[in-house]
Amino acid sequence: MHLIYRTMVVGLLIATGLHAQTLSGQALVNALHQGGYVIVMRHASSPRETPDAKTANPDNTNHERQLDETGRSTATAFGKALRDLKIPIGEVLSSPTYRALETIRLAQLPMPKTVPELGENGQSMKEAKESQAAWLRKAVTQFPKGSNTLLVTHFPNMSAAFPQSTSGLADGEALVFGPDGKGGSAVVARVKIEEWPKLRQ
Repeated sequence: MHLIYRTMVVGLLIATGLHAQTLSGQALVNALHQGGYVIVMRHASSPRETPDAKTANPDNTNHERQLDETGRSTATAFGKALRDLKIPIGEVLSSPTYRALETIRLAQLPMPKTVPELGENGQSMKEAKESQAAWLRKAVTQFPKGSNTLLVTHFPNMSAAFPQSTSGLADGEALVFGPDGKGGSAVVARVKIEEWPKLRQ
């Protein structure tokens, strides 16, 4: 009876579009196995300072911000967890910034498509434009069939688009969006980057 009640509550939360963490653990994994979700992720940990010629990665020719040791290790573990959990990732959309693309590369995700609306406007993300927030809000209503879409972007973009769901959002943390039952979307989970490997347990 308890399981039936919990299932009804989760269904009601999703149907009413409440922005709450309604899926976790194995329930989240099972849902993602089926596909049909949009995962919006903040890039992995990156220091605010830009590297100099000595510390920049060889392919970071523009000396943009890049991931630190924590960012590199968590991005790698994130990608491995998705493969181990057999969570299908279809389209990957990314900010054009080096640190976002580095997150995707280290996670060994499908080749990303860079999207200006997910970028930082050349301002190291001081603020997001309303047009970017609107684009992102629309993107999370486009649910794929049989796989999940992944978007990698920056905190100001996520905060502007989803202010009620992003308080304290950490580097690499993701919001998982599913249908709200009314033609829109709702946040059904919020997952820190270091939590993905723990979903295997």
